[in-house]
Amino acid sequence: MAVCVCTLCRPITIGRCAEDLYKGIQSSDSDVRCDSLKQLACVSTDVTFAQEFISRNGHSLLVKIVEDAHEAPLIMAHTLTGFMELMDHGIVSWENVSAVFIKKIASFVNATVLDASIQQVSLAILESMVLSSSSLFQQVKQEVTLERLLSQLQVTDQQIQTKAMALLMALLQTAGHADRQNIIHSSASVGDEMAHYLYVLQSVTLNHLESRMRMPLDSYNQDQREILHGLRQAAFETESENSLSHERRRSLCAKEFKKLGFSNNSNPGQDLLRAPPGLLALDTMAHFASRYPDAYSRFVLENSSREDKHECPFARSSIQLTLILCEILSIGEPPSETGSDYHPIFFAQDQLLDELFCICIQLLNKTWKEMRATQEDFDKVMQVVREQITRTLSSKPTSLELFKNKVNALNYSEILKLRQTERLHQEETLAPPVLELKERLRPELLELIRQQRLNRLCQGTLFRKISSRRRQDKLWHCRLSPNHKVLHFGDVEEETETPTIESLQEKIPVADIKALLTGKDCPHMKEHKGKQTKEVLALAFSVTYDVEEYSLNFIASSRTDFCLWTDGLSVLLGRDMSSECMRSELETLLSMEIKLRLLDLENVPIPDSAPPVPKPPSNFNFCYDFSQAEQ
Repeated sequence: MAVCVCTLCRPITIGRCAEDLYKGIQSSDSDVRCDSLKQLACVSTDVTFAQEFISRNGHSLLVKIVEDAHEAPLIMAHTLTGFMELMDHGIVSWENVSAVFIKKIASFVNATVLDASIQQVSLAILESMVLSSSSLFQQVKQEVTLERLLSQLQVTDQQIQTKAMALLMALLQTAGHADRQNIIHSSASVGDEMAHYLYVLQSVTLNHLESRMRMPLDSYNQDQREILHGLRQAAFETESENSLSHERRRSLCAKEFKKLGFSNNSNPGQDLLRAPPGLLALDTMAHFASRYPDAYSRFVLENSSREDKHECPFARSSIQLTLILCEILSIGEPPSETGSDYHPIFFAQDQLLDELFCICIQLLNKTWKEMRATQEDFDKVMQVVREQITRTLSSKPTSLELFKNKVNALNYSEILKLRQTERLHQEETLAPPVLELKERLRPELLELIRQQRLNRLCQGTLFRKISSRRRQDKLWHCRLSPNHKVLHFGDVEEETETPTIESLQEKIPVADIKALLTGKDCPHMKEHKGKQTKEVLALAFSVTYDVEEYSLNFIASSRTDFCLWTDGLSVLLGRDMSSECMRSELETLLSMEIKLRLLDLENVPIPDSAPPVPKPPSNFNFCYDFSQAEQ
């Protein structure tokens, strides 16, 4: 015969126990009701008793007590505990609970002052409801305020903290993407307090990974060793290892672990002794290999086929990347009392660290190729990848797909541009007053460059002659007269020192020059159309004079000479200089001049706008009268 073995009541038949407790709960004596409900909470863990009690519709009696909510806190706590124990057996579906019951349980959770035991069991009941069905999830989501739920993460009672966390995670795990966004952004905007609660939730949840992060790999742990060898087997299609000798199998494993990027290929577990990131690095690598096997194999095989110095080592990169992600996500750091910097992407993804790793390890390989990196550049690449991740997360992406698109768009060249812009901002060279000063200095510095160009033309330059047949060894020299009015030119011998202006027999008055032509527009380039290389075209320029059929044709020996002469000739013709050399020199001169002007203002912030001019005094009668000397 089945008996009740509860230590709180004498051994009797389970059916008799269920009947007695059913009647005791309905007693008019509050002490009897309290004792009966206390015993019920204890014996309801037994499935046989639960069947007997539920067959008498006892669970409905408990629901009514909760809905009426007239009982003392102690009785209500026993009622809720007994109800939770009965429902845990799965005899009665959670779908049978009423909307009134859900509202009442939610009110216990939302209450600011209430018995802790009632709140604990109420949170557990709501968690079970959420996990049982989507319809109950919708009802609970509507009744429980996120602000209150998050505030319970701040209480000193660890049981309430744990239950509140469990309910919140159940809500987020059960919700679809749209529902998650509604849960997180239930208010019109996230205020400071709400942002703090979301930050705390994120910190507490991510810190569950701390134990793995601080645990090094145990080389004697069979499970961990199997995961490690699983990475190797997933990357390479190897012949059956069972048919190989011990030495051959050992040599093959070492070779493949080296291709995987482990620094200690004979004992790869030693690479994972560093904690942090500890076993988290093994977890992230295993997740990538199992979730995205094609991308994993492509990464490993692509790099193992490169030269050793250009190979991006998967294992070494993964370990360092996992550490970077731990630092960015502040895993292992207790939440700050005033922190509010949370990542919306956290609430849209169940395995945030693993999924971020899968995106970022592929980003790392892409950045490695963009930087044309070698093994010596490993730390530089990791710094760029850290910056790519940090900048992208700071833009608050709300989904992994959005994060992936943004972080891949932020390539190495974009990072360099951003660094340059920020450096200029740091030097305050983009502050409005500084920009205004630059504009005032620009004409003076442009004039300086003009004078330098004219002086360079006065010094003269040797040019080689180009014929229609072949490059000739003959040279000719051209220079500007000191008064800037005449171009003198003539043939010279190769070994001749710089000729004097008097030895140059031919000349063109500057006043007769009509135009300056460059590249394919030059007459000597048109004559040999299709026969000139891009390099020659880039160095060709001509001046036309008298009538356009007369021209003096040049082929500069370097891009610098081309820029100097075309700028100088433009100045002679009254035109603006336009070469890349001029722009570079102007920026350099402006930067140097600005730094010199602002030297006395180092570490002094420059305001964006001028300070307001004070109002004039009400009168100007503030001069001192010296006419009456003191006696």
